[in-house]
Amino acid sequence: MNHAGFFADRYSGRRGTLIAGTDDHQKLTTTSLRQRTVTGPVARFARQIAGQGYIVAAPSSYHDFTGPEPLAYDVPGTDQGNEWKVVKTLDSYDEDSRSTVDYLLSLPTCTGRIGATGMCLGGHLALRAALDPRITAAIPYFGTDIHSRTLGPNDGPNTSPTAPAPRPDSTTASGFVAPHTIDQFEKLQHCEVAMIFGIKDTHVPDAGRDLIRAKLREAGVTFSFYEFAWAQHAFIRDELSKGRYDPAITKVCFEVLLETFGRVLKTDLGQGTGEKEEVEHVC
Repeated sequence: MNHAGFFADRYSGRRGTLIAGTDDHQKLTTTSLRQRTVTGPVARFARQIAGQGYIVAAPSSYHDFTGPEPLAYDVPGTDQGNEWKVVKTLDSYDEDSRSTVDYLLSLPTCTGRIGATGMCLGGHLALRAALDPRITAAIPYFGTDIHSRTLGPNDGPNTSPTAPAPRPDSTTASGFVAPHTIDQFEKLQHCEVAMIFGIKDTHVPDAGRDLIRAKLREAGVTFSFYEFAWAQHAFIRDELSKGRYDPAITKVCFEVLLETFGRVLKTDLGQGTGEKEEVEHVC
């Protein structure tokens, strides 16, 4: 496995970790692993994916505020991350995603097929990244702030099934603040999504998960929705998870990731027709 260390893209020096799963001369499918910072559990998760024959780029979301060094899994680190996630604008998150995809596509070993995954904030960012039509598979793990529209600057939780009115912003090209992720699900119709949650997750409660599922179905997205009965938030995090790490469920979820990425990104099934399939009603 070739660990290429920290990469800097050609736009504004934002950094993260790039890991290749085999020799540089071989063409590989690619994955953008979205996280707030590249901690130990995130780096190990990235290496696991890379070991299956992927190039994995893990950009650091908080490059606007600090270097690529990970925030600690303690109270100060958590508080700092929670502060930055609502100060950083949605447009800035989107630019990070576009730049990461641009970087991956610039690599001579990239096949041009890209997926996205991530945990917690990174789960939300993976789903939001998939609004980009160049990303055709997304595996968000317990993505936070989707149902509540609380990523980026906001006026507080909003769990209405109806999108709020656009907010003016003279600093953006459109003149408005970028819409929240849940209000753009129709832009995911090109992508296959596998949402993963724990039913014991207090960050994304039952009503929040129900809203996400309903909005995905309403938007006509191709998706699977996995809810594990005993899993809490951050159940995949294998250190300092406050007793929530569940290796058995983590293994099942990794198989979901491998199946989806393998079928969508590795297997050449040709261009989808976009037509609705009529399923025969038989026993």
